[in-house]
Amino acid sequence: MNVYVFTKRESGLKNIFPKNTQFTSISKNALSVLSKHKPDSNDLSYIDLSGFTNADIKKTLIKFKAICKDTAWGIIDPKGSVADTASLFFDGASDYMGPSFFKNRLRLDTKRHKSALSWRNVLKPKSKDNNARNGDAASIKAGKDSSFLRTGVKLPSESSFPGWKKIRTGTNAPFYLLYCSLQGNVKLDARFGDKGFAQIYQKFIVLLNRKFQGGDGLCWMNTGKDCVFLLPAKAKNVTAVVETCIRMIVSAPLFVMEALNLTIPVNFVFALHYGTLKYLPPGKTGTVVSDAVNFIFHLGNRKAESGRITISSDVPDGSVPKIFEDFFVPAGEFESRRIWHTKKFSYAKPWL
Repeated sequence: MNVYVFTKRESGLKNIFPKNTQFTSISKNALSVLSKHKPDSNDLSYIDLSGFTNADIKKTLIKFKAICKDTAWGIIDPKGSVADTASLFFDGASDYMGPSFFKNRLRLDTKRHKSALSWRNVLKPKSKDNNARNGDAASIKAGKDSSFLRTGVKLPSESSFPGWKKIRTGTNAPFYLLYCSLQGNVKLDARFGDKGFAQIYQKFIVLLNRKFQGGDGLCWMNTGKDCVFLLPAKAKNVTAVVETCIRMIVSAPLFVMEALNLTIPVNFVFALHYGTLKYLPPGKTGTVVSDAVNFIFHLGNRKAESGRITISSDVPDGSVPKIFEDFFVPAGEFESRRIWHTKKFSYAKPWL
């Protein structure tokens, strides 16, 4: 494994990275230097945004992400120049070193690098499992376990969550993380333009806020393309939201036409995960760095499918109402976790 750092200030980072790190200066022509970078699958590349203007950051990140798209990459951002770090993970980032990292004078070690690389090492199911992932009875009968996922994870006592108005900023606590997005036969922003898509997406957020009230869901991170809701670590809250997601998928044509005012095939993408993170209020989550946050964006963007709810093996037992357990089928593994998702529902043509 090789670690590469592209920076304008090599001396300021040498004490943070391991001795075998390969530093490259980008003080003169960053885009030209980056174009020569050819990382291997097990390499980890970082770019230091120090000294860049906002316009340069945008252009440089586009180039950097394109070059590292099939490998692990991270961002060094001592001054917090990236307002929405969630968008970085949405685009495939594996690590982020922001102001809090440098304030605490942390160092990078092998363990952190291996953790970052693990986000890229997606375990692809073998082709013979394809039918089982789609709920094919013959594949299940041939040896696939059709019983619902049992994780052994237990929820904390309900009294451990004080409520959204009482929870203190900076508190480390367990939450459910629910990823939500829209997907059509064509890219919606290309079909309707940025302004048109923004209006559709805002209606989607309004719909979700209304539908998830019964589970006390909080729209926590919002990239403008997709979002993550936080749910209290309580069985009654998550089961209410899972049931709502299933009902929305089953009745997708109706919701899309009535709530989003669309008459083209569009469906919902939902993914559910569970983990501990540091709570910061919505709109102030730019400094949140958490394995749970990284994973939910990866799961939602790389594994979850339109018209399905995807769940990770980290969710506590009882998260899915028993009445709906038969809807779920195994979907192989993703980033070292077992994954399950709902069977596909059929709609009247020409819907998805």
